[in-house]
Amino acid sequence: MWDRVWVRFGAMDSHSPTAEGTGGLSERQEAVLRALVASYVADAAPIGSAAISHVLPTRLSSASIRTTLAELGELGLVDQPHTSAGRIPTEAGLRLFIDCLLPETRVSDFERRALDFEVEGAEPGSVVRVTSQLLSERTHLLGFVVAPRIQRVILQHVSLVRITGDRILAVLVSTTGAAHRRVIDDHAELDQRQLDRVAGMLNERVIGRTLSEVRIALAREARDQRRQADRLLATALELGSRALSADENGGDDLVIATRLALLDQPEFHDPERLRDLFEAIETKERLLEVLDRMLADRGVHVALGGEVDEPALHHCALVAAPYGGEAALGAVGVIGPSRMDYGRVMALVDYFSKALTDKLSA
Repeated sequence: MWDRVWVRFGAMDSHSPTAEGTGGLSERQEAVLRALVASYVADAAPIGSAAISHVLPTRLSSASIRTTLAELGELGLVDQPHTSAGRIPTEAGLRLFIDCLLPETRVSDFERRALDFEVEGAEPGSVVRVTSQLLSERTHLLGFVVAPRIQRVILQHVSLVRITGDRILAVLVSTTGAAHRRVIDDHAELDQRQLDRVAGMLNERVIGRTLSEVRIALAREARDQRRQADRLLATALELGSRALSADENGGDDLVIATRLALLDQPEFHDPERLRDLFEAIETKERLLEVLDRMLADRGVHVALGGEVDEPALHHCALVAAPYGGEAALGAVGVIGPSRMDYGRVMALVDYFSKALTDKLSA
């Protein structure tokens, strides 16, 4: 299923759906489906043939439009909620539109300059929350960022501070500027001056390495050091190993700066539906599982609700992209109703993915 969920945003190759065509749709069917989706996104209601005629680039009679809509309905691409109502795109219709009919959109130069000012002015420790806030404000959807995963970030400094007689606070600072704090038990009875020397030894070994790389290096050095008599180094390696292993399986930090933007969407005027969505976000296991699948592939991706296998996300869409370059530190994106302006939303997610990558690697 997952090879059908993610859609790359950007240049096509010869194997992309767009390069191959739209599965046999005629030009008229493509134009009517495009117009239907555009009108549905704007009006949030079933669309009639008269409204579609105003959006089509070439003139078609209402009878021709109704005939074409019936054809698209037989293909499972549009639906008619009620006999006397207009049509709406089905999830299959939206998938086809996103894969094959969506024109590539870019953030305007004016908006890019405004966003650059906000992102570049944010402190490294707050840029993730700023990004989440800006995404929500600009899309009127639920913007989110999965904060950099400590297992993937590159470290640049370690500090050790005695907080009680048998406990030490280890502070790991990454090149992103984020500080990760861990409390470890210790009975070595080292004073703060000795702990500073231990931290100095560790700093020689952590700079420019990820947490996983440092942990492997310390374990290897500890094995080699057993034959030597440097007790302080042995203590440094042992403390460092425990500090870097603590909370190894800790959960990802899903940062959502505000949830108010979703209240602007008519789909979420239903309190029960809104509650179910917020519950899915709070538990977040399924959401993070879906996001994790995209970290191996760069670019902007779209998952529609039925593809996510999470009941609370049915009739929703997830647009997201990894950030951090090859390291894939986390993901940035939005959650909203399946009725969204995919061109603009994907362009904004693409912008923030690149902006976060540049900011955190500066």
